[in-house]
Amino acid sequence: MEKIWLKSYPPGVPAEVDYAQFKSIGDLVDKKVAEFSSRPAFHCMGKTISFGELDRLSRAFAVWLQSKGYGKGVRVALMMPNCLQYPVALYGTLRAGGIVVNVNPLYTARELKHQLKDAGAEVIVISWCAT
Repeated sequence: MEKIWLKSYPPGVPAEVDYAQFKSIGDLVDKKVAEFSSRPAFHCMGKTISFGELDRLSRAFAVWLQSKGYGKGVRVALMMPNCLQYPVALYGTLRAGGIVVNVNPLYTARELKHQLKDAGAEVIVISWCAT
């Protein structure tokens, strides 16, 4: 298969990642947010957060989850559109040892109830983006 997306990569971006250098996804995130802390990580609706901010905010969310008794193995439903809160909640959940359950923010109450029950979610994070 031709990897046509590689043509869009900026110079210096490798086509493959050497996964053996990381112990886990969390380890990869920890190392890369430290390496690129001052660089922009996400941009949405005119606001940008750096990798350093993502690190700080996701750690704070992880600590909050754990302080409420939600740690390793907890299923956290994220019901939000593509906004800056999503990567914070995603990485924070993973850092707390949780499992992310993505939930469509357009689900009806019946669909949401089924999804949450089926996934065994104990926590739900709901957010929306204001214009």
